[in-house]
Amino acid sequence: MDQAHADTLPKLVVRNARDLAERSAMRAKEYGIWREWTWAQVLTEARAIGAGLAALGVARGAAVAIIGDNRPQLYWSICAAQMLGAVPVPIFQEANAAEMGFIIDHAAVDLAIAEDQEQVDKLLTIRARHGRPRHIVFKDGRGLSDMAGSGLISLDDLRQRGEDWRAAQPGALDAAIASGQGGDLSVLLYTSGTTGPPKGVMLSHANVMAAAQAAIRFDGLTAADEVLAYLPMAWVGDYLCSYAQSVVAGYCVSCPESGATLLADLREIGPTYFIAPPRIFEALLSDVTSRMTGAGPLMRRLYDRGIALAQRVGGTILEGGPVTLGERLRYRLADALIYGPLRNALGFSRVRRAYVVGDAIGPDVFRFYRALGLNLKQSFSLTEASGFVCLQPDGEVRVDTVGTAVPNVALRIDPAGEILVRGGGTFIGYHKDMTATEAAITTDGWLRTGDTGVLDADGQLRVIDRAADIGRLRNGTLFTPKFIENKLKFYPFIKEAVAFGDGRDYVACLLDIDAGAVGGWAERSGVVFSGHQELAARPEVYDLLAECVEAVNRDLAADPDLAGQTIRRFLILPKPLDADDGELTRMRKIRRMVIAERYAALIEGVYSDQDRVWLNTRIDFDDGRVSVLEAELAIHTLGKAHTLGKATGGP
Repeated sequence: MDQAHADTLPKLVVRNARDLAERSAMRAKEYGIWREWTWAQVLTEARAIGAGLAALGVARGAAVAIIGDNRPQLYWSICAAQMLGAVPVPIFQEANAAEMGFIIDHAAVDLAIAEDQEQVDKLLTIRARHGRPRHIVFKDGRGLSDMAGSGLISLDDLRQRGEDWRAAQPGALDAAIASGQGGDLSVLLYTSGTTGPPKGVMLSHANVMAAAQAAIRFDGLTAADEVLAYLPMAWVGDYLCSYAQSVVAGYCVSCPESGATLLADLREIGPTYFIAPPRIFEALLSDVTSRMTGAGPLMRRLYDRGIALAQRVGGTILEGGPVTLGERLRYRLADALIYGPLRNALGFSRVRRAYVVGDAIGPDVFRFYRALGLNLKQSFSLTEASGFVCLQPDGEVRVDTVGTAVPNVALRIDPAGEILVRGGGTFIGYHKDMTATEAAITTDGWLRTGDTGVLDADGQLRVIDRAADIGRLRNGTLFTPKFIENKLKFYPFIKEAVAFGDGRDYVACLLDIDAGAVGGWAERSGVVFSGHQELAARPEVYDLLAECVEAVNRDLAADPDLAGQTIRRFLILPKPLDADDGELTRMRKIRRMVIAERYAALIEGVYSDQDRVWLNTRIDFDDGRVSVLEAELAIHTLGKAHTLGKATGGP
């Protein structure tokens, strides 16, 4: 089967099993040991699962939920469903039963493949409420021995049923694969639901393969590349880079043992191609900064001087620009002593290209990694466009843009400033939502992104903010909350920030501390605390975060276009913003409407003349318990002393 006739992803897997038969396709770490599968073995595994699904009655058009951490068996299950013309529906593994149940009901899922007991428990709860999924297949049977009779099927049992089905219907699976067409649904991916219920994005094989081929051409990816699959399988970035691009280019994908071993596994694999949302790069930088803060004076001085040098010339050297011979030699020495070991400690030693995906990254975070010699670039992607829309070309990396359109994708800015996209990756539509589909596509066929931006003279796109989030202060000054929030999150002590200002006299923020970074600082500084709530209320912590906010204000004030957005007041939340409480999406994007409603009293407080405000809010725990958090919170006015209150309740 040649490339011209391989118009679906399963057909490409068949091609790879023939042309790249003994080449590594997947790796997974279990119990500290890496196991490897070739492309020939991947096809065998996917066919075995596909036959098992057929034995359970899965047919063309059926929806098959895939739930769990990144595991080869779950990627094979995606391919197996596609072999039959069924539609895989990956679901965030951290979703609670209500979130998961909405998708299973909306997509009419009758069969789900789950990783372990945690996911099976949620599925059984959902089945009791919705009557589906009828079949639940599990990979890991630990803890499920007492659930006999619940209609559960192990993956091994599924394979055995598949063998019996193939013996009774020889050639049927091959015929199903051959009958697939590029216009068939490849996957149903649900949006994170930042402004309302999630929408099911329907992507065809032709959509996804066009997006994969464009990105592969742009960056020259080959079968020799290596990728670490660690992002949620329900996210378009993982579906594109860990599955579709791997199948198209033939490169190897490795699955870490767990989130706890991610950094060690990243170092062991040494990927050549790496994608991550800002929170990953921010967390890694926060960890580095925290460690350096606790290091000895000599080590801190060496690190600070090395980073200062890197900030001056590192980006220029990476771009191939001119620097003095002396600075180049000093950079090489620092690379041997500081930058190289640091890249190795982060697992980036072999990375040729790394991309920020999913959201904007703070300029300072971006510059930090490029200064270290990591070829980190920005991107612009959209689930409805099958992934990447823009990527930054080597040698043309700028902090204020997300690059140029990938091959075969066109960009346009409409009169209102919204970014419009057209290309082969543009989705079929939203599942069961024709109204939303029609609203997303212009009459002349362009996809509305919901983001505002401008195109520079050289074709680079500069994204300003979500169109729905941009506002103006009462005096008419432009207010771009995400830009402010990203600058605040550069500081390791601030995990999340929510800025307000639209229709107000000034900008104010709710801040969420990084408990690890702030807790470490507190211990080193002799600040006593008993938990997150008490730590967030300490006056020393308010002073610490005030320094960060003041630094952001200095940066804003230095830019004439941003000077009117300086932050006047802030308060620190006594609990982390949490996806389980609906405050963040599963990709950790802020749900502004939820936060504005839940913390309305706090928001009104920071826009009053009060220096304290009372919070009363509900907390939902993972085990189903519900509690009420009551706290008297301080409001800090920049340049003015603050008075702290006290917190009660909570866990």
